[in-house]
Amino acid sequence: MKNQTGTREWADSNVNFITGCTNDCKYCFAKAMAVRDKRTTPEDWKTEKVREHSLNKSLGKKAGTIMFPSSHDITPQHLPQALQMLKKLLSAGNEVLIVTKPHLECVKALCSELGNYKNQIIFRFTIGSADSTVLKFWEPNAPSFEERLGSLKLAFTEGYKTSVSCEPLLDDNIGAVVAAVTPYVTDSIWIGKANRLRAQLKLNGHSDASTTDRANELLACQSDENILALWEKDKGNPLIRWKDSIQKVLAKVEHFAITN
Repeated sequence: MKNQTGTREWADSNVNFITGCTNDCKYCFAKAMAVRDKRTTPEDWKTEKVREHSLNKSLGKKAGTIMFPSSHDITPQHLPQALQMLKKLLSAGNEVLIVTKPHLECVKALCSELGNYKNQIIFRFTIGSADSTVLKFWEPNAPSFEERLGSLKLAFTEGYKTSVSCEPLLDDNIGAVVAAVTPYVTDSIWIGKANRLRAQLKLNGHSDASTTDRANELLACQSDENILALWEKDKGNPLIRWKDSIQKVLAKVEHFAITN
């Protein structure tokens, strides 16, 4: 069987209803694809546009886990519509992986409104650094580390299954994230590299010298040598899962060891 990659490592399908995202993350893969396909511009992406046909279509039971959302986020601006979509998915009996850079306001509403479906939900909160200044640089309009950690604590306290995604890694101190979130994670902590970073930054309109320098620093932190050191340190942690980008490094080293 072919190894699953990308979002397929997490879910069998995904559902979205917005084009654009107010977070406006510099490295955003969804933005890069939309710009490449001329469905938006780098400037317009941060203006969220609800796709009414996606929001209003009927949703039945699907096999496996559904990831919601995968190409935008759950933001205060369109929280009512996100709840509408989630209630349709959950009332049909679906298992839903809710993936977000969490706004505490939104997580409070989700926990309150979706309590009847608690056993069908996993929250996976994206936290690529424990340093809010680093998050602010790469994810300009997304919540701070403190707000994301507070959202995780809330979901955990409310009895929801919880997980964290450290993809992309945004600095060389992911251990600080792992240490902070571990007490509030019931499912898993996923770690992954910044994929196709230079190409996505270029498409997303971030070719300035400052961003290029920061990107080069980040990629240097994610050299094969450093990834192997990270894996060696954390391979015994039962919560940690390694994304396909890490698995590729491990496979490359294993192949080298076998053939030399």
